[in-house]
Amino acid sequence: MRVIDAHHHVWDLAVRPQEWLDAPELAPIRRGFALAELLPHAREAGVDGTVLVQTVTVPEETPELLALAAEREAGGLVAGVVGWTELRDPAIADTLAALRALPGGARLSGIRHQVQGEADPHWLLRADVQRGLAAVAAAGLVYDLVILPHQLPAATRAAALRPELTFVLDHLGKPPIAAGQREPWARDLRRFAALPNTTAKLSGLVTEADWRHWTVADLRPYAEVALEAFGPGRLMAGSDWPVCTLAAGYRRVMETAATLTGGLSRAERAAVLGGTASRVYGL
Repeated sequence: MRVIDAHHHVWDLAVRPQEWLDAPELAPIRRGFALAELLPHAREAGVDGTVLVQTVTVPEETPELLALAAEREAGGLVAGVVGWTELRDPAIADTLAALRALPGGARLSGIRHQVQGEADPHWLLRADVQRGLAAVAAAGLVYDLVILPHQLPAATRAAALRPELTFVLDHLGKPPIAAGQREPWARDLRRFAALPNTTAKLSGLVTEADWRHWTVADLRPYAEVALEAFGPGRLMAGSDWPVCTLAAGYRRVMETAATLTGGLSRAERAAVLGGTASRVYGL
């Protein structure tokens, strides 16, 4: 079984600030995190490859991530990169082609934008954004969605409008686990999952729970909703490292994903822990 960590980050605060880290509760991760720091943790956890995901909306970051994935020192860990580019740029097709031509460009698997930070709940439905999403699909890439629960209905509509594009929902849409609430998140997640061009990541759940006191039992109801809605063939596990370290170490997070899928068949478990990510991202 090939194990893929479908979601992690790296950043260097000496290269550029990460303004989202200014929140007081994020002080423990307000430092640089390099791929070299992740590598031994991933190997210890039995991870064969990863998907490296963007963190800031600046054009310089994606080429850096692609170059990092191609470096020999990376140990072949990064199998795919989800980068950022301006969806509303009329020249987005040319930009995506240029990214593909860069060192490491063959590892570009998808594009993401911090939709969770957009004030307009219907941002994904804007005509210029829809044109950008069409260009992402035409380039053979997928689109990662980082959204909050109230944005799920718009994401569902956006996915319905772009059946040619695969949408990957990061962190199950950030359900309110710490509050113990499942509705309307579960209802909206099921509607999103009803579309055949949607997938999701079993990731980021530990930081949606109570960081200090969470248990697997706290996460299980949300994982079960996702497994029922998407099925193992459209669900993939990710660590969300280093953000996850606010609540748990890397190995514990990956072991938790394995525990949450323990009731599946061997083939189904293999899909969630690696097969789905390999297929969706073309790793």
